[in-house]
Amino acid sequence: MPMRQRFEGVDYVLGSAESEAQMADVRPLPIFSEAACAFLSALSARILADTAARAYPDVVTLGFWCRPAALRQMQRVYEAEKKRIGRGIVFHIAPSNVAVNFAYSCLAAFLAGNASIVRLPSKAFPQVDVLCRIFAETLVDFPALLPYFLFVRYGHAQEVNEHYSRMCQTRVIWGGDATIEEIRRSPLAPRAHEITFADRHSLAVLDADAYLVAADKERITQDFYNDTYLSDQNACTAPHFIIWLGAAEKVKAAQEVFWSTLHTLVKDRYTLQGVQAVDKLTQLYRLGACFEARQVPMEDNLITRVCVAKLTEELAAYKAGSGFFIEYRAQELAEIRPLCGISCQTLSYYGVERDSLLREVLAMRPAGVDRIVPMGRTMDFALVWDGVDLIRTMSRVIWAV
Repeated sequence: MPMRQRFEGVDYVLGSAESEAQMADVRPLPIFSEAACAFLSALSARILADTAARAYPDVVTLGFWCRPAALRQMQRVYEAEKKRIGRGIVFHIAPSNVAVNFAYSCLAAFLAGNASIVRLPSKAFPQVDVLCRIFAETLVDFPALLPYFLFVRYGHAQEVNEHYSRMCQTRVIWGGDATIEEIRRSPLAPRAHEITFADRHSLAVLDADAYLVAADKERITQDFYNDTYLSDQNACTAPHFIIWLGAAEKVKAAQEVFWSTLHTLVKDRYTLQGVQAVDKLTQLYRLGACFEARQVPMEDNLITRVCVAKLTEELAAYKAGSGFFIEYRAQELAEIRPLCGISCQTLSYYGVERDSLLREVLAMRPAGVDRIVPMGRTMDFALVWDGVDLIRTMSRVIWAV
């Protein structure tokens, strides 16, 4: 590979032009290599001991995700696959709206045996700064791994996208349809692979009877808050559609308690910006013009609820963030099928038996629904994401007969 060209506007946050040039000589590692597991374990320890990191729950969650016990559990899935090694270099385009995603993507690639070039989020997140510092501090103890990590920032520069796309054997694009379209203007090498994570929507299913008898309604509310408001519903995992199961009178009673309890939490912890309020109002008017829908009166604009009379696939285009929820009462779970098209990612649930839910979803044979998780765990990162096994996709098999 030729020495690195000089591009204006590229900021090296972790690594340098010199370490980028060294990446040409980086050798792929076996999946779950000793070096990778040792580095992730040390990174976990530093995150969990860091005072600044403890201020951010998503950073702490990453620390727990890569602790030694969690790594051993992840590795068990791939114990029989000793012939797998990394493909080489993975170029990650991180999403602009989820702070810690870049680190999960990069660490998954490293567990799969690869070096990583990461285009960091364009939006300024303090979590990103904290994690980049901790990565750098951890690498001091692992100098041989320095060429495996390059974190950069740059604007919409196609020549830079083309440069890193030519370098990589796998390209991972997070951030939605528009980002994918932009990055795909930059060609890949003939044998390179691409993983894309397009715009998605998610939904939550709650059983009204189970909720009404629950003794831990505050915890349920906190779980739902974490799934939605912590990311302003910008994460693809955040539910925008709330499906209630049960008789009409039970659903009405459950809704009154659920939304009232949530409002108490939201008004103490969440600030709605003016532009967000305008976005929600715009979507509300669009919904009202195109569907049989009604807004449910609330105390203020922190929670916007819109009840629809029918679920259709087209509703997915009318989702908004910042506490905008489209509600529907279903008499049976099969009614959610129109929302389970190819753009549906996560189905979270409360009060519904998991295996029964899985059987019903499989019986629908939907084009979408890649994850079924309990409420409160929608943002838990896993090595199988959007139906893609990241370890197997970012590695290759050396086969001998």
